[in-house]
Amino acid sequence: MQKKDCFYLGKIVKKHSFKGEVVIKLDTDEPYLYENLESVFVDLGNNLIPFFIEKSSLSKSTMFRVKFEDVNTEQDAEAIIRAGVYLPLTLLPELSGNQFYYHEVIGFRVIDSEFGALGIVKSINDTAAQPLFEIDYNGKEVFIPLIDDFIKKVDRQNKTIAVTTPDGLIALYLE
Repeated sequence: MQKKDCFYLGKIVKKHSFKGEVVIKLDTDEPYLYENLESVFVDLGNNLIPFFIEKSSLSKSTMFRVKFEDVNTEQDAEAIIRAGVYLPLTLLPELSGNQFYYHEVIGFRVIDSEFGALGIVKSINDTAAQPLFEIDYNGKEVFIPLIDDFIKKVDRQNKTIAVTTPDGLIALYLE
């Protein structure tokens, strides 16, 4: 399994017991969807390794306590602390309407109600306080905040996103 075929579920943040249990901080708004997992992929040395779950429980909303098969000691658990945890993209619940996963809209054309076609979504920058579409507009980078009020329609069939941006936002990038 390769990372491009997976989504980031969370990170192993600490040991929970001397018997190899660990705690995964889930990066999701719906942690209950992942309560009954049988396995996950753990990123060790840039390789996704399957880890099978013996038992697990959700605690404190996004904290997921897990006992993996063959992780039986504190030393075993220590070896996987800070590792990313992934699942195949096929396990993502399907979204509809204007809801989307960031990876899903890469390559979509963005069309502004005033300016028309703006370009292609190159990536989503989610390192800032507000996630941003990064769009290639004739060789210039344009950033549009991912705000529900700006996004008018996501058309998966035609791979387009219709937006209405505030006055002056696009002009900032074109000057």
